[in-house]
Amino acid sequence: MTREHEYQGGENFDLRDILLNGRGRSLQERTAEFGAFLASLREQKNMLCMRTICSPADREVTVMDPFTGVPRSMLMFGSNNYLGLATHPHVRGRVEAALRDFGIGVGGPPLLNGTTSIHRELEERLAALKGTEDAMLFSSGYGANVGLTTGLMSSADIVLFDAYSHASFTDGLKMAGAQAFRFAHNDLHHLEQLFEMAAARRHTDLFVGVEGVYSMDGDVAPLDRLLPLCESRGALLVLDDAHGTGVLGASGRGTAEHFGLEGKIPLTMGTFSKAFSVTGGFVAGSSAIVSYLRFFARAHMFSAALPPPVIAAVLGGLEVLEREPERLSQLRQNIALAARGLQELGFDVQPSSAILPLRVPVNMDIRQASLAFHERGIFVNSIEYPAVPVAQQRFRISLMATHTHDDIRRLLAAVQEVWSTCVNQPGADCHDTSCLSAA
Repeated sequence: MTREHEYQGGENFDLRDILLNGRGRSLQERTAEFGAFLASLREQKNMLCMRTICSPADREVTVMDPFTGVPRSMLMFGSNNYLGLATHPHVRGRVEAALRDFGIGVGGPPLLNGTTSIHRELEERLAALKGTEDAMLFSSGYGANVGLTTGLMSSADIVLFDAYSHASFTDGLKMAGAQAFRFAHNDLHHLEQLFEMAAARRHTDLFVGVEGVYSMDGDVAPLDRLLPLCESRGALLVLDDAHGTGVLGASGRGTAEHFGLEGKIPLTMGTFSKAFSVTGGFVAGSSAIVSYLRFFARAHMFSAALPPPVIAAVLGGLEVLEREPERLSQLRQNIALAARGLQELGFDVQPSSAILPLRVPVNMDIRQASLAFHERGIFVNSIEYPAVPVAQQRFRISLMATHTHDDIRRLLAAVQEVWSTCVNQPGADCHDTSCLSAA
């Protein structure tokens, strides 16, 4: 390894450089270099991941400032707690009752001692939510995707999947050894070309994997055109509706409801870590597929069942979704208000979901801009290279039903100031907060 490839503490050094430098080097060398990289980020105040939150997940949170060590109040625009269920009194009541009736955990996998009456209650409720015959639970959303791919797919099958599919799905495809082919994001013409290719190749089953709402851009898969195309080609559509469940559709049932396709999607995966604000995942489909997966999805069979309080939190969230439709209406009003304000500032954002991406210009230092948001009391997530290409770096804003109009106005004011000061210009100061004294 030549000296020019070694870490020199430069601000443009990133995780991709760490990975490239690590090839052929010992674990001690790799970890030492990574430690030096993290120390440099902290010294430059560019280390804004894993900020410690000292309060419940809500529209406003208390964050332990990583640079001063002093707790400070921040507006949370980086959480998937879309409906504000993490602190809802009814959800908390459900959890307290589950603690009293079932304790904190079950101490075993679902196939043995890990299925309680409320586990089955939740599976039935989820099947009804998605219009399917049955549903099954997983300990995480990641495990749900890995479980369904490794449980159902093999080297004899072909899987066509969207280029923006989640890492859990693509990791599962690798484990399954399936013949996997990526099509350009939401590009059905490219998908049709891959269908032609698949027809000429030997295979047993044909699958198509998409997401209802894509987490990086917040855009939606065209299910109304995609499902008929899959049916015409004899392909089984697998829908990851992690970010759509609880957000899209007239009653929050998800992306299928949004397109009027309830009960028509063969296989739907979802998580509890978004709108339900806890952890876990599920797969909903026909009784035959779900029963098969209970025994052949290793992520399900060899993981401990979700704790009863988590199950109760999701059940409580489903009840709030049914009883308080105004919460979903408020979320959509907030999305529209934020999107309209960002459009007026010149951003090309489409309010398809609760996720609004702000693409970062190439002449903006995203780490310094992230610090500028932090100093202004706005908690947003930065997505930087190499997670995405340099030209696609972005901040990802997540809206919640509990945000007030004043919260959104503060967000918009901060965006305007960060963009006007952090785009590289002579004399620009990313951290001039004097104009926010009244915020």
